[in-house]
Amino acid sequence: MRLVLASLEGPHRDPAPPGVLALLSDLVWAHAATANGLEHVRATVSDDGVDLYLFLRAVSDAAALDQARALLDGARASLRVHGYSTAALRR
Repeated sequence: MRLVLASLEGPHRDPAPPGVLALLSDLVWAHAATANGLEHVRATVSDDGVDLYLFLRAVSDAAALDQARALLDGARASLRVHGYSTAALRR
C-alpha cells in the first residue's frame, strides 16, 4: 500500500462547513476505478483548502502517483463544482 497526499485548493473557510470533508471523499470514491487501486481516503482541512490522503494499491511510488493523477483527473469536474482544484500531489 502506498500513500499519496493530494492538496486541493478551495474556499478558505475556518472551520470548513459541516460535511465538506465527507463530500470530497465521496466524490473521489465515486470516480475511483479498479485500476486506480484506491483502498482508503482521508480528508483533512489545510491552510489552503483540503488535503486528501489517498491510500493506494500500487507496485511503486511512481505508479501510485500515476494512479492518483488518473483518479483526480476523473474527479476534476466534480471537485470544481464545489470550488476545489488539485494543487499538488506528493508521496
